[in-house]
Amino acid sequence: MYNLDKLERRSSMIPKKNHRKGFTLIELLIVIAIIGILAAVAIPMYKQQVIKAKMAEAINAMRYVSTSMGNYRQEFSMVGTAWPNCPDMTAIHSTLGVGLTAVSRISAAQVDSGTGTIQVTLANIDTAVDGRTLYLVPTESVDGSISWTWSGSLPSAYMPSK
Repeated sequence: MYNLDKLERRSSMIPKKNHRKGFTLIELLIVIAIIGILAAVAIPMYKQQVIKAKMAEAINAMRYVSTSMGNYRQEFSMVGTAWPNCPDMTAIHSTLGVGLTAVSRISAAQVDSGTGTIQVTLANIDTAVDGRTLYLVPTESVDGSISWTWSGSLPSAYMPSK
């Protein structure tokens, strides 16, 4: 009744459907490798940015102190003379009016009366920077303007810029 040759020709013209479901093992391994590479790069960068964000509180506090020191010297016509004597955070608050006790990222702060250097000991940030010191060093020009530079015992990746 049916010619087998015609049936075979007809079945070869119909496209076969691929019934594959899911992913192959190699595809899954490639995806896992890509995710692993991204994680290996992203996690350390994320940690570094978190440390920098936490340090911003201490850096801003030091900038407030430096601004107050400039105002103090200008108000009392102390340009070219000694800097205010502030051996601790209480003295900084009483002399310059900057309250650092509420700043949780600073464990100690002082202003050197001879050089005007603001020294801060960092705390509650990360083990990479906790206990390290950060300095803000003034340089006074002839006209009385003050420029500040950062230094300290921090790793260079965490050192603030201008």
